Amino acid sequence: MNESEARHVGTILIDGPISMVELRAAGEELFGEMVKAVVDVEKGVMAAGGELHSDEEAFLLERNSRQENLWGINLYTDRELSDMVEFDSMINIRPRQNNRSRGVEDANVRKQILAIVSKLVEDAKTK
Repeated sequence: MNESEARHVGTILIDGPISMVELRAAGEELFGEMVKAVVDVEKGVMAAGGELHSDEEAFLLERNSRQENLWGINLYTDRELSDMVEFDSMINIRPRQNNRSRGVEDANVRKQILAIVSKLVEDAKTK
């Protein structure tokens, strides 16, 4: 196993529907019901299950995502969709994109992220 593979152990690419059970399993060992994820708002995919948002960001960058389209979130798998997403990650601090906090300051980007999570996490619509 090379260094890149070792760094991404546990990280999964979510590019199609995933059940809440599968999502929870991706992060349960590290954080219980909370799963760290990075969303690519251009491609409509997520990386999840890593220990750090920066590892998931690197995982997506290696798959030709562009950094300016990647946003870190936390997903709480024991909550309904409206409360499931927490916009909080060090990778979100981007003064060049007018995002000066760990949150996602642009309401349109937050809406894009919520739409992607809702589309990808099957149980989020029915929970």
